[in-house]
Amino acid sequence: MEREKFVILIVDDDPNDVALLRRAFQDNHIPNPLQVLSDGAEAIHFLTEIAQATNRSERPYPGLIILDLKMPRKSGLEVLIWLKDHPGCYVIPTIMFTSSSQLIDIKLSYGHGANSYVVKPSRLLELRTAVKTIYDYWNLCEKLLPEKSGP
Repeated sequence: MEREKFVILIVDDDPNDVALLRRAFQDNHIPNPLQVLSDGAEAIHFLTEIAQATNRSERPYPGLIILDLKMPRKSGLEVLIWLKDHPGCYVIPTIMFTSSSQLIDIKLSYGHGANSYVVKPSRLLELRTAVKTIYDYWNLCEKLLPEKSGP
C-alpha cells in the first residue's frame, strides 16, 4: 500500500465535526482520500462490501479508521468490536475520536482493541494539530492489510 494514498475512513454522525475534520485535513495538506460515513451501521456495511470485493486494488481497505464513539444505530464501540472480530478488518489501525473523556469509555475502547483514544479538541487550531499528529504517526507506521479477506 502506497503510504500517501491509503483511504482514511471517518465515521462520525455530527456534520459539524466532520466539516471541521475535513478542514483540518485540508489545512494540513494531507493528500489521502477521505471516506466519510455517518454511523456505525453504515461503517459495518461499507467494510463488509470491501471484504467481499474480489479486486483489492479497486476496493482497498482503509489504511486508517477515525471512529466516533457515540453514534446512532451502532456505536463506535460496536463497530470496534465488529472490526476486531473480522479477519479482513482487525488489523486496520483504529482511532477512537470522540468528545467523551469518561474513563469507562476509554477502558472499553482500549479493551476492545482501539489503537488510540483521542478526545476531540474544541478549537480548530488544536484540531489541526491533533489531525497532523495522528496522520504523521500513522503514516510513519507500517500497515498490515490483507490482500484477500475471508469472513
